[in-house]
Amino acid sequence: MRVLALCGSLRAGSYNRRLLESAGAQLPDDVVFDIYEGLADVPAYDEDLDDAPAAVSALRTAIDEADAVLVATPEYNSSLPGLLKNALDWVSRPFPDNALRAKPTAVVGASTGLFGAVWAQAETRKVLNAIGANVLDEELPVGQAHRVFTAEGDIIDPDVRAALARVVDQLLSMTGPPASVPT
Repeated sequence: MRVLALCGSLRAGSYNRRLLESAGAQLPDDVVFDIYEGLADVPAYDEDLDDAPAAVSALRTAIDEADAVLVATPEYNSSLPGLLKNALDWVSRPFPDNALRAKPTAVVGASTGLFGAVWAQAETRKVLNAIGANVLDEELPVGQAHRVFTAEGDIIDPDVRAALARVVDQLLSMTGPPASVPT
């Protein structure tokens, strides 16, 4: 089984990247977990382009090859970051047969504010639902993220660690039988 992670923040030391890394560390050994590194290369969405730019094709392929997608988003101006929205706009094409169509997907988020990117998560789930993804109706708001992680990136708060494990378990259960069980 393969889980692809998309991080809506490019910032060095991003709390959302740390959240994804923590999620990956909790997965069983037979699950391949990749944090997608090419979002910064995705150009502004342009429907007039006949062929998708290489960075867009690579993103679509990575999503298509994944069994599930985990998105971590910060909150910018009460919504999801433009970088993430732009990538999702590209991936939404061609509609309805896009790479995210019926793909098990979950959204989590962290911010240094009190609310843990709740609005950004809701907006991201809204976009993913419009695209046709199979979106887990669960959120994980990690507020005051600067107090939740150690300098090494580990989650200090056992409640946050347990909540992240629940989201990851639910996401994996959306993909069918466990990867280690023959079908």
